Amino acid sequence: MKSFASDNYSGIHPDILQAITEANQAHVSSYGNDPYTAKAEQLFQTIFGKETEVLFVFNGTGANITALQCATQSFHSILCAKTAHINVDECGALMKATGCQLHTIDTPDGKLTPELLTPFLCDIGNIHHTQPRVISITQCTEVGTVYSREELTALCDFAHQNGLYVHLDGARIANALVSLGCDAKSATVDCGIDIMSFGGTKNGLMIGEAVLIFNKNLAVNAQFVRKQLGQLFSKMR
Repeated sequence: MKSFASDNYSGIHPDILQAITEANQAHVSSYGNDPYTAKAEQLFQTIFGKETEVLFVFNGTGANITALQCATQSFHSILCAKTAHINVDECGALMKATGCQLHTIDTPDGKLTPELLTPFLCDIGNIHHTQPRVISITQCTEVGTVYSREELTALCDFAHQNGLYVHLDGARIANALVSLGCDAKSATVDCGIDIMSFGGTKNGLMIGEAVLIFNKNLAVNAQFVRKQLGQLFSKMR
């Protein structure tokens, strides 16, 4: 029997199991100072650009809170669709980790647009209100829709014009890329995405996701953020 309830139901891809066995030999340095981690980072940089900062983390929630902590301070707010995973399925982890307020927005199809976001920017500069800092979107969305590259570019342009960053929750980014029929860089970096969570567990891995940082400003303290949030592997290989 096969289930389409969630790709978490499926097993680990056989190639992944084989790679784990091959990596599980002898001794190498811990905490990412090993050749396997270096090779994985280089592969990401080949795909997304050589300036991409890569942080490997344990799971999707860990990826989202790490990425969003890199982009915010506790007086900031994060804008997302009401259906967003960070709002619905992560047990308040984002608010606990970042201290930020989450502003959720009703959408007809799970996708945010500049028109839907504009009313939430009216209090920028008002000392009595949290300050919008990040727009968090999901690709594919939680209702199965997919942002086009044009929609992503328009959203990122809007965000940057208003001093905001864009975070992409890409737990199922592989599915979105197949739907769009394009490569990963053209649907993320080239559209203006600042930071993203890259899904692995829902695409054949046993464990693990990655935080990919494209905006250098968000990479300054990223390694410390990951450690403090308990997302740093010891046996990283």
